[in-house]
Amino acid sequence: MNIRKGNPEDMSSVLGLIKELAIFEKEPDAVVITAEDLIRDGFGEKPLFQVFVAEVDSEIVGIALYYYRYSTWKGKTIHLEDLIVKEKMRGTGLGSALYTEIMKQGKRDNVRRVEWNVLDWNTPAVNFYKNSGAKILDDWAVVQMDQAGINSYLEKL
Repeated sequence: MNIRKGNPEDMSSVLGLIKELAIFEKEPDAVVITAEDLIRDGFGEKPLFQVFVAEVDSEIVGIALYYYRYSTWKGKTIHLEDLIVKEKMRGTGLGSALYTEIMKQGKRDNVRRVEWNVLDWNTPAVNFYKNSGAKILDDWAVVQMDQAGINSYLEKL
């Protein structure tokens, strides 16, 4: 297993893993981005994200995609957007290795918090995170406004 920073040439494989995650999360038609979007947004003048890729036998079989946020209470933080492991590689320690790499990145960057979301029905992930010492905040809800909601809200003004 080799974990390294992703590069533009990896984005087709990264997109494939994102689509696999969407299927796992029961949203198979939700992915609208393209490999070109990932290249533009992750490797342009002002990258919006960074990604670690995990390779086995020269195949990308896992990713950890993250970006920086700013907390008014904590300062610079890392948001782990997705940690994805190909289904055939789950249970091999690959996810744990990617998770560790994110925590090492947080330490290198001297952030005060790494945060992410996890679906409550994803019991293996929930248990892994709890066992690692992460806190799951039951009293906070994720709030989102999709593109249609944004447009509808603004039309009402």
